[in-house]
Amino acid sequence: MTSHIMPTYGRLPVTFERGAGAWLWDTNNKRYLDALSGIAVCNLGHAHPAVHRAICKQSEALLHTSNVYGVAAQERLADRLIEKSGMDNVFFCNSGAEANEAAIKLARLYAHQRNIKNPAIIVMEKSFHGRTLATLSATGNTKVQQGFAPLVEGFVRVPYNDVSAIEQAIKHHDNIVAVLVEPIQGEGGVNIPASDYLNRIRSLCDQYDLLMMLDEIQTGIGRTGKFLAYQHNAIMPDVCTLAKALGNGVPIGACLARGKAAQLFTTGSHGSTFGGNPLACSAALAVLEALDSENLIEQAEQKGSAISDGFSKQLAGNPHVVDVRHKGLMIGIELDAPCAELVQSALEQGLLINVTSEKTIRLLPPLIIDDQQINQLVETLSALIQEHTRQCL
Repeated sequence: MTSHIMPTYGRLPVTFERGAGAWLWDTNNKRYLDALSGIAVCNLGHAHPAVHRAICKQSEALLHTSNVYGVAAQERLADRLIEKSGMDNVFFCNSGAEANEAAIKLARLYAHQRNIKNPAIIVMEKSFHGRTLATLSATGNTKVQQGFAPLVEGFVRVPYNDVSAIEQAIKHHDNIVAVLVEPIQGEGGVNIPASDYLNRIRSLCDQYDLLMMLDEIQTGIGRTGKFLAYQHNAIMPDVCTLAKALGNGVPIGACLARGKAAQLFTTGSHGSTFGGNPLACSAALAVLEALDSENLIEQAEQKGSAISDGFSKQLAGNPHVVDVRHKGLMIGIELDAPCAELVQSALEQGLLINVTSEKTIRLLPPLIIDDQQINQLVETLSALIQEHTRQCL
């Protein structure tokens, strides 16, 4: 059958038609345990009743007007996000890439207010910030940039988890205005930095009057055991971007700002047709309420530790397993050679996983995953890894 969809995805040979909690069923009614959550999107699992009710209720009343009018659900969602984050205000959009575009524009405005020409933002190797032209340029992956030159200028790249490299870049460039960094690199291989990494970046940004901008698109909304990952470090960024799990599958993004970054956008300096519409904001409000009422964020670290410990025990002694690491329910199992074929092997066993950075199995299970499902995940995937390393490595 000929497809009229542009071939931008290497799709797996499966199509899902329904879901419930951590389970998905394909068109042949085969059941799968979803340990990827739509890549950190469905933190509440599939068909969560509160989100379902919110979408149905709002769709019966109003889907869209325009941001030239007041949007009540948007105001309520902004209040909740500011309450939970400690930031000052928020711009709503439709995706993580758009949220990061907003952050980059804030940095440019900040530079021009300070009369800095040709401003630059420090970004990290192996980072991922999106696929728009500016966020692609900020991303530290030459493979996804290939073919799109000339890229957007104004980014200085340094190694991840290397504060000294950030400081040297600041000293060698007189046009640095911001540092954009993921608290944990997801696409880059579930790279977890030193525990004081963000604190030291915060100190540098204070010292040199730079904006600290955190991409929390994958780490935010409870994934790491706090509502936002920077809350583990008891610091505050100047800009924080969110998307993915905020709508549990309904497209929504947000760029939060604080202090000197909060008043940079003025009327007409940025916008979005669909950003913060009533439907998306109602879904997001239901997500935040469910996270609180079900105490899911508090459970994320315990569940993540159970999964990580399970793999460490099951894979102990396997010389091809480099590391098992996690922060909350963001888990990486790094092997010593490429292992992308494990995605297909797991699919055949009714398990959805992902391999990123060629050698790291990335697991992002929903926050509602239970003990029985955790055991199934660990046992099924451990057996696949053991077989894979015996045969292929």
